[in-house]
Parts: sequence; structure tokens; C-alpha cells
Amino acid sequence: MRRNLPRRWACLILGGALLMPYMMAGVLIAAQWQGQSANLLLPIQIGVFVAVLPVVAVTGLFLPIRALEVNAAQGLLGAHVETPPRQAGRTWQERRRTAAWFTLHLAIGGLVSGSTLAIVPFTLVTLALPFAGRGTPIIGVIVEPGWPAALWTLGGLALLGALVATAAGAGELLARLAPVLLGPTPAERLAAAEEHARTLAERNRLARELHDSVGHALSVVTLQAAAAGRVLDRDPDTARKALAAIEQSARTALEDLDHVLGVLREDDRAGGGRTDVPRGGGGRPADQGGRGRAPQATLADLDELVAASGAQVRQEVGDLSAVPAVVSREAYRILQEALTNAIKHGHGPVRLAAAVRGDDLRLEVTNPGQGNGGGPGGRGVTGMRERVRLLRGELDAGPTEAGWSVTVRLPLRSSP
Repeated sequence: MRRNLPRRWACLILGGALLMPYMMAGVLIAAQWQGQSANLLLPIQIGVFVAVLPVVAVTGLFLPIRALEVNAAQGLLGAHVETPPRQAGRTWQERRRTAAWFTLHLAIGGLVSGSTLAIVPFTLVTLALPFAGRGTPIIGVIVEPGWPAALWTLGGLALLGALVATAAGAGELLARLAPVLLGPTPAERLAAAEEHARTLAERNRLARELHDSVGHALSVVTLQAAAAGRVLDRDPDTARKALAAIEQSARTALEDLDHVLGVLREDDRAGGGRTDVPRGGGGRPADQGGRGRAPQATLADLDELVAASGAQVRQEVGDLSAVPAVVSREAYRILQEALTNAIKHGHGPVRLAAAVRGDDLRLEVTNPGQGNGGGPGGRGVTGMRERVRLLRGELDAGPTEAGWSVTVRLPLRSSP
């Protein structure tokens, strides 16, 4: 407390300084009311002091002083005040709490400031009394040299000690009340928690997208590179096709990675939000210098997905124009992961089917055999299951007697 006392005393003096305009206006109004001339240099008038406190409270409801008071409480009082989240408008709950703190700060600060201005000079005068050669008038009393002067000196020191104790107690009181009155309100805490939950959900979604996209690309690159290495000498044309598939998969993964980084980049958010990017052929973003935030892929990009895989895929795709945008984006990622698993865990041609049946979107990816002798590992199927669950659909994925199979049903409309 001793370490914080000078700064806390300064915070109380600040409160007294902020109270001065109210006191001066109160003295002027009181003088006009009584028909007298105003003397702004008079000591604090208790009646005016009490009368201006409601005015302080009312102004605290409307003045934007919360940030100033939070800085004062943190820097001078040493209080730990959580920084309130920024909101579009002020709530009345926050206004009332701020007004209560503002009134308390100015009231206690005014009393301590006035006492400081009166007691410190008084104590200095009493310290000089024993050295005076003759009687000295103090507040209407003539103090003679000797023991009377020494008693006045002790009284002045006791009064100064009481002032220091009062300032320490007042600073401690304000430091304890600052987090309560200046910290986030329950509504602000709830809004901050909801925003945090939305941020986590968005990051989880981006992590799933990045896993699906980059995982698919790496699987394709690994398999195609192995195939190119086996046929490079005897079948250069097939090797070139495999290398082209590797290039396309790597480029697609790089674009998706760039999209995710663009979403996470804070300066993009501060720069005005998402910007629509022209789409080139095949539904991928047009060239924008390699940076930016590309639109997310949808079922309209299936042809490019299949071409980038480099696998032999038999498509059975119906009319998907009625599929909502959200379902289309998630369905694309599900098919991307399903195609990755089919390539990794099966062999032979892959069958990919997508069609609207009634109020549902049906997806199916199958291929024969268990080329690698086991089911999928990692987070692929888990990611697909999370997407399907969020859309209130159904998923059946895993090895079958005929090979590897993924079957998905996604409702096109939310249930009542």
C-alpha cells in the first residue's frame, strides 16, 4: 500500500480537480440565488458540495468518461480492471455503473483534495510555531511560544497523519470498487463469450477446410508421384499426366491455404472485410497477385476437383442448381475428403454420384478393393461426420465387401 499511496493520492487529487468546475458553477448559482457576489476562492461549501453530486451523477450517465476512468484506475490506483469489449452503443446498465463510479471518485477526491489543501499548510505553520519569538494567531487563537506551541505542533502532525491514513483508505476503497463498477457488465461478458465462441467455431471450420484441402492434395501428390516414378521410362505420356495432376493439386491446395490465411489475417479484417473476387474458368478465383481471400469452392467445382485428383473417376452428377450455398460448400468438402479416402484405401476406378432426391442431397463415393489393406486414419472421417452433423444429415463411411464407400444424405432445408 505504501508503494501505491502516492499514485492513489494523485488519483484522488484528479477527482478533486474534475469536481472543481461543478463546485464553481454551484458557488455562482448559490450566490445568484442569495443575491450576493460569488467568491470562487472560498473554501469548500458543504451545501454546494452536496448539491452538485446529483449533477455529477447525471453527467456521468452521458459523458464518455469510462475509458478515462479505466485508465486512471489502472495507472494510478493499481486496480486490475478488465478492458470492456467495444460495443456499438452504450447500455443503461453500463451508464449507471459508470455514473456511480464517477460520482464516487469525484466525491471522495473532492473531500481528500480539500483536506490536503487545508491540512498540509496548517501542519507546516504549526511546525514553525515553536520557533516563533512571539504569539502567533492560528484560526482565531493566539498561540504563545513554549509548550502551547509544541502542543499545536503535535496536533498538526496528528492531523497530517490522519490525512495520510484517510487518503490510503480512500484509495484502497476506490481500487476495490473499480473492477466492480468499471469492469464489463454481465451483458458485456455474455457478448464477449458469444464472440469468443463464434471465433472458435470459425477457426475450427477453417481447420477442417485446411485439413480436407491440403490432405487431399498431399494424398494425390504422393500417389501420382509414385505412379509417375513407376512409368516414367516406359510410358512418358502417363508420367506427364501424373505430373500435371500433381501441379494442379498443389496449386489448388495453395489457393485454399491462401484463402484460410486471408481469413485469419487481421489487417484484412481491418481493411473493410471480404472483397468479392472474380471467378475464372472452373470456378477457381481469378488471378489477383497470388493473395487475397478466394470464394469457397462449391459443387460447381466438382470437375476441377476430379481433374486435380488424377484418378479415374466416373461421375454421376445430376442437376445441383437447387442446392443452397451453405450445403453446396460443405458437400464439396465432404466429397473432397471422400475422394481422398477412396484413392488412399481402394484401387481401381472411383464412382462419384451426387444428385437431389426430394428434399435431400445424396452423395456417394465408392471404389473396389482395399489397396492399402486398411481403413482410413487421421481426422478425415471425423471431419466429414462433423460437417454432416452440423447440417443435420446422415453419413455412412468405411470399408465394405465391395471396397471403400462413403454415403451421405444432407437435407436441403432446415427441419421446423
